[in-house]
Amino acid sequence: MKKFLNTLRNIWKIEDLKSRIINTVVLLLVYRLGSFVVLPGINPDALSSGSTSGLFGLFDMFAGGAFSRASIFALGIMPYISASIVIQLLSVAVPMFQKMQKEGEDGRNKINQITRALTIIITLVQGVAYITNLRNEQAAAIYNDGFGFMFTAIMVLIAGTMFTMWLGERITDKGLGNGISLIIMVGIIARLPFGLAAEFSSRLNESGGGLIVFLVEIVMWLAVILAVIALVQGTRKIPVQYAKRVVGRQMVGGARSYVPMKVNAAGVMPIIFAQALLFIPGTIAQAFPNSDSATSGFLANFMNPVSWSYNITTAVLIILFTYFYTAITYSPNQIADDLKRNGGFIPGVKPGKQTSDFIDNILSRITLPGSVFLAFVAIFPSIAMLFNINNEFAQFYGGTSLLILVGVILDTLQQVESHLLMRQYDGLLEGGAKIKGKAPAGMTM
Repeated sequence: MKKFLNTLRNIWKIEDLKSRIINTVVLLLVYRLGSFVVLPGINPDALSSGSTSGLFGLFDMFAGGAFSRASIFALGIMPYISASIVIQLLSVAVPMFQKMQKEGEDGRNKINQITRALTIIITLVQGVAYITNLRNEQAAAIYNDGFGFMFTAIMVLIAGTMFTMWLGERITDKGLGNGISLIIMVGIIARLPFGLAAEFSSRLNESGGGLIVFLVEIVMWLAVILAVIALVQGTRKIPVQYAKRVVGRQMVGGARSYVPMKVNAAGVMPIIFAQALLFIPGTIAQAFPNSDSATSGFLANFMNPVSWSYNITTAVLIILFTYFYTAITYSPNQIADDLKRNGGFIPGVKPGKQTSDFIDNILSRITLPGSVFLAFVAIFPSIAMLFNINNEFAQFYGGTSLLILVGVILDTLQQVESHLLMRQYDGLLEGGAKIKGKAPAGMTM
């Protein structure tokens, strides 16, 4: 405890770190306050309190409840995340984007401008869909429905998303950690107290099992968090030796390093892709409500989070998407070329194709257990629901929520520790042990 208090005092002694923490808290507070400001023309008292589910529930989770409250930040940062994913995929398949990536700072600026423009387009499309759904589901909450309301609301949604993106960039520049990731994390963690309170009250009922059952659930939840931390931090280090060479009158090189290969290089993206695909059966069922009972029952299984069909399909899709996303994240050929260009080689492996094959082989081996573990983490909330854990609290037993929380917190703690060690203070852990953080892949978000 004394060590922890000393660390907090050391953090507050560093003016730059203290300023960054204050800036981060203030900017996140601005975002949270904005998520309670409803769109113009909406009566907040008339909004129904029905819980969102499916794709809307996923959006509402990332937006911290702003989606269901018809807030000016209802779409949150998700359009920007979607645009970033599209640009990332184009950078793998389109030569023009590959060329821009290799142009250094100028190329990155061009890609950022394209990403922002694509964000506006995606926000416009999602804004039209959101307002249309709002007019159908919450018609009583709209004062004067019409073209004027729809146009104004869509413009406000676009401005809200761009302002949220600006807040994320300011947090990254002037604050602590990755701003986009922190905004998503704050929206998710805002739901945790309500989930804990709901589970606690349900366990205190006569048929709930009492306080002991609640404490057992908390212990199990902490065990799952530790397992997710191991998944996020798991790394396979490939040793690399750099050849010595003469530059002028000096001998340089000869250093040993390593290439880090993440066990879960894909982050949360396979879960998001899998969930997005599993929303399709529900959409089909809603589009054809008069279909025969057999078809309706088949589609209903994919809408039930505790059914075998839903969980097995989710696990298989996550494993497949993990391999796909890892393949576009890591390029063994490019890694091998970079090593050869810089005079590096893996001991016992010839440079060139053999190095590429060696890296590809290792990547395939570590991706399999990583993808299986990720699939288990994704379906663990469904397992928790089978044990009568409250649905709201069960979402934090795994899945996208827990992976984002763990990844962002580790990444932020790593930056705090870097500031401490740079100024010769002890790190956050005993003996200055390093924390390996990782922001969610594809959400760097």
